[in-house]
Amino acid sequence: MILPIVAYGDPVLRKACEAIAKDYPGLEDLIANMWETMYQASGVGLAAPQVGLPIRLFMVDTSPFGEDEELSEQERTLLGNFKRVFINARIEEESGDIWAFNEGCLSIPDIREDVSRKERLTLSYLDESFTARKETFDGILARVIQHEYDHIEGVLFTDRLSSLKRRLLKSRLTNIAKGKVNVDYRMRFPLQKKMR
Repeated sequence: MILPIVAYGDPVLRKACEAIAKDYPGLEDLIANMWETMYQASGVGLAAPQVGLPIRLFMVDTSPFGEDEELSEQERTLLGNFKRVFINARIEEESGDIWAFNEGCLSIPDIREDVSRKERLTLSYLDESFTARKETFDGILARVIQHEYDHIEGVLFTDRLSSLKRRLLKSRLTNIAKGKVNVDYRMRFPLQKKMR
């Protein structure tokens, strides 16, 4: 089932999310619905707060990067075959050089900006079978995971922009919250006037 994606301005996007247990109600269905929602919206990642749930769950499928001719063959192979569910993730370490990459977000449609992040990430998490894992990710893969991880901490990519850039985007962000944006996927807008 395709779920509506929560738009910028909804309080759930600002919550530090709660850990979940293996018996979380309807978890298997939720994961399946989130995959379907993400693919329908042409995303490479989706976090539970983006579908209105303040829980520490997100997923990543970087297969679209597998077609990017600007990447090395090794990067295309890695990204083209990476699909993972992350539950109760915790960052252990971020390291390496800081680099900028153009990011967007399904909850903030039609806005893309360069965001600076460290190039390497070590993460502890549970997979969808609730097996404990600890892995290190680099480059674009680390970037996508960092972006989704931010969601479960109540942080949006726009928070990582300069105060000047945020001021310049303020009216566009307000319009997104009001539903004044064209998207080709289901969304829920916090400030949209209710139809009578």
